Amino acid sequence: MIQSTISPAVQVIISIVPIVGITFGAVIVFFYLLWRHHEIKLQIKTGIFVQKNFDYAAFSLLTGLLLTGVGAILTAVFGIINGFSYAILGGLIPTTIGVCLLLFYRIYPPFHNK
Repeated sequence: MIQSTISPAVQVIISIVPIVGITFGAVIVFFYLLWRHHEIKLQIKTGIFVQKNFDYAAFSLLTGLLLTGVGAILTAVFGIINGFSYAILGGLIPTTIGVCLLLFYRIYPPFHNK
């Protein structure tokens, strides 16, 4: 049996990589949001801003179907691999969220009054 030890320097580098990645990602998202805010502010000043409408019906239907499908597959796979254990929650949670979104799509009246 071969035993390998990881040096402390490697452990430090491995722990710093995610921190740096998350920090750079946060900085990029911050500056994108700041740029977008200034862009919209200037569009409003010049009078060329057009607000985009978001289609909640299509979003809830698509997201509900995707989450239900992915959750059902994950539930089946985790059930087959581990049996009935806490791992099955990895599939039940997205399945429940997907079913709730599909119910929202079905019972929310403004979607059907158009």
